[in-house]
Amino acid sequence: MDAVHLTIEGMTCEHCVRAVERRLRGTPGIEVENVQIGSADVKYNADAMTIDEIAEAIADEGYTAFVEK
Repeated sequence: MDAVHLTIEGMTCEHCVRAVERRLRGTPGIEVENVQIGSADVKYNADAMTIDEIAEAIADEGYTAFVEK
C-alpha cells in the first residue's frame, strides 16, 4: 500500500469531512487514515488505482483534491 496526503478544496464543515470519509471508505483499495477539513491521508493499492482516481471519487462528492508538490 502506498500512502498519500491530499489537499482538498471546498470542505468547510464536519458534514464535508463525513461525506469525503464515507466516499473514500466505500471505495475498494483505499484505507482511510485521517480526514479533516481541507485534507485527507489515505493508503491505497497503487496496482489497482491511481491518485487521479482517488481525486475523482472525492470530486463526486463536490470537492477538489490534489497532491501538493
